[in-house]
Amino acid sequence: MKRIIFFFGIALLMLSCASEVKVEPVTNAEDYDRFLSSEVSTSAGEAKNEVEFWSKRLNTDTTGVGDLGPLAGAYQRLFDANADPEQLENAARCYRRGMEISANNKDIYARGLARTYISQHKFREAEAILRESYAGISSKRASEMMLFDVLMEVGKYEEAETFLDKVKNNSDYNYLIRKAKWSDHTGDLTNAINYLESARDIAKSRDSKSLKIWTYSNLADFYGHAGRIKEAYNHYLKTLELQPDNAYAKQGIAWIVYSYERNDEEALRILDSVIGQRPEPSLFLLKADMLESMGEHQAAESARARFIEEIENKNFGRMYNTYLVEYYAETDPARAVAIAREEVEARATPETYSLLAFSALQSGDEGQALKLIENHVSGKTFEPMAAYYSALVYKANGKAEKVAKLKSELIEASFELGPILSEKIEKL
Repeated sequence: MKRIIFFFGIALLMLSCASEVKVEPVTNAEDYDRFLSSEVSTSAGEAKNEVEFWSKRLNTDTTGVGDLGPLAGAYQRLFDANADPEQLENAARCYRRGMEISANNKDIYARGLARTYISQHKFREAEAILRESYAGISSKRASEMMLFDVLMEVGKYEEAETFLDKVKNNSDYNYLIRKAKWSDHTGDLTNAINYLESARDIAKSRDSKSLKIWTYSNLADFYGHAGRIKEAYNHYLKTLELQPDNAYAKQGIAWIVYSYERNDEEALRILDSVIGQRPEPSLFLLKADMLESMGEHQAAESARARFIEEIENKNFGRMYNTYLVEYYAETDPARAVAIAREEVEARATPETYSLLAFSALQSGDEGQALKLIENHVSGKTFEPMAAYYSALVYKANGKAEKVAKLKSELIEASFELGPILSEKIEKL
């Protein structure tokens, strides 16, 4: 479902030959059916009530400075619940206003604005605000943690590590989740899980609902990377027990049903319930893949068209550029190259360079694609999609040995890549 290639024997045994081996199901509809009803959708309603409450306070306050932060947070939660990008812009507007009028807490509003910019994929803008705030009067530790976050996003990994070292504290939840992210980045899945499990223990000891929700859902992802599918499933269920309308956890279960159990119809049923609750654009691409697996090609095209419609009708900015590159690489390679270049300019990571290389390949420039892979991708990431694009580029340039090596690695990442790509990988 997610990001990184890890070499796990169970996945190789059970997933690389999924078309030939019937795996034992780990899911049970009786576990999650009660979470699929639209009646469990409470987060959006709660966030709307918060927005209304803080807006009224802001209107009656002479300065409003004390209400801007809570109002911005409510807008962010409303976006989390309904995927409406306008809510992020509302949050950003509140934080900018807070920076303008606050006498003593400008750095708090600056971090809030940076966090919102990260959600909007305005990574360079977030970096600039954090650096300026960090250089002035600010909570240094909180700023250092956020600088780590944004520097990881823009591909400045060495500097990100220096900020991580500054905040080192193995008893600090916020440090542990970032250390897990760093371990994930370096391909050390074992320690990534260990750090997240330590963070989970802290969240449980505090009995913090929000921290447990975040940690359970992210641990589920990591367990999936490690081939620990049953544990992944159980942690998605734990997330739903705390937040019954958590769209991310439901999507995670849908992915297990689809990619591991290969039950397309049931996976689609779960996914449709998520789309009905929170119509986040990329879900329509996932739906298209599920429909393709079912042989419903016309319906799959309709789902892809819905993805483009959602992007065009709402102001998502750069939030879905990665998906747009992948989409247009197949239908309009020149447009894909242009968007990929924008992404590289915004965040020069191995992953964005791999997208640019794939776009160049699709537009017929195999030589340029190879240069991009060799100079900016090879040996720099454990991301399975980057490995897949690299394999395509190597194949186009006649480098069979490198293709074979990547193919064996990609087969091990079958769960993360899903059935559609796994079939393509078998043909490399």
